[in-house]
Amino acid sequence: MLIRNVRPLGEAACDILIEGGRIAAIGPSSAAPAGADVEKGRGLLALPGLVEGHSHLDKTLWGLGWYRNDVGPNLTDKIDNERRYRAETNHDAGAASLAMARRLLANGTTSVRTFVDVDTDAGLKHLHGVIATRGTMAPIQRMQVVAFPQSGILRMPGTDRLLDEAMTAGADVVGGLDPCGIDRDPVRHLDVVFGLAQKHGKPVDIHLHEPGEMGAFSLDLILERTAALGMRGSVVISHGFCLAMIEPAQRDALLARMAQWEVSIATTAAPSRPVPTVPMCRAAGVTLFAGNDGMRDTWGPYGTPDMLERAMIVGLRSNLRRDEELLWALETVSAAGARGCGFDGHVLEPGARADVVLVEAETVAEAVVSRSPRQLVVSGGRVIARGGSLVGGA
Repeated sequence: MLIRNVRPLGEAACDILIEGGRIAAIGPSSAAPAGADVEKGRGLLALPGLVEGHSHLDKTLWGLGWYRNDVGPNLTDKIDNERRYRAETNHDAGAASLAMARRLLANGTTSVRTFVDVDTDAGLKHLHGVIATRGTMAPIQRMQVVAFPQSGILRMPGTDRLLDEAMTAGADVVGGLDPCGIDRDPVRHLDVVFGLAQKHGKPVDIHLHEPGEMGAFSLDLILERTAALGMRGSVVISHGFCLAMIEPAQRDALLARMAQWEVSIATTAAPSRPVPTVPMCRAAGVTLFAGNDGMRDTWGPYGTPDMLERAMIVGLRSNLRRDEELLWALETVSAAGARGCGFDGHVLEPGARADVVLVEAETVAEAVVSRSPRQLVVSGGRVIARGGSLVGGA
């Protein structure tokens, strides 16, 4: 495929040649190879494929009737309410995740990491539904599934066994949750999480909502395990609110250790709590990437399947105003997301996987703040969507 007359990340107009599902060349206009499909780029801005790095596709109510939310304020209130709702309605995680995955793809998201609840009520029901979605989408969208103990591990006996079964069943990542705040025994919690990671040879992604000193204590233990087990580049801290709550000296020491062991941070740029910012993490050499978290579920009505919108929220939360800084915001949903999750590509360079998104915008900054319509989405060298809608076959 030859995509003519596009501006990669706002640079001078050129052509992008794709061969074998990868970018073969980016350069001046030239004759199309024999038999190549030719796409007219019309001077549009070219972005790399987008990455949803922290989502819960199994939970979404997108496309269903409005859910009236009157849930209590505590984390455990939301957890218990969700378990009740899903049991009472027989919520179909497979159908829900498939609909959301397709919507994300139409908006240019070619790689997704999604958490899936594993608990003693539902067992592996939700996991099997999302693994089916992963299989359906595999030719056109890459997806990682995290086996996630949303209700805790120790407080729900038997969850450790279910997590083990989930990894055997095909989950890609071992999840954890607030070792102190939920399970109240961080050592035993991390014994389970890192033990399963070692047993199955998989990475770890731990939700760390814990504030201040409590969160810093849990993070210290997580970093100790990461170093002891040599899991460089294989651990993600989701949220990490504590890093924005503790004293700068303590924060910088933790960030330095995270950089040393290539422990990444996934953020939703939540407006309700202090969050690690893009400048903070860039200065420390820590990869920060972004995701929506929930999208229209029993936890809250917010979140949309548009990663340019999430990049804008990251930019707002990190006070990014200069055009070059808004490129950093884009990177949290593209190159940094790929690096943190372990997807290859998501850069516009020869040799990279051919994921290309064309948008109507003069610059990257404009694309982020205006959430410009996606005119063309190419995934793995294949045209997947035009004008925000999936094409036939996709």
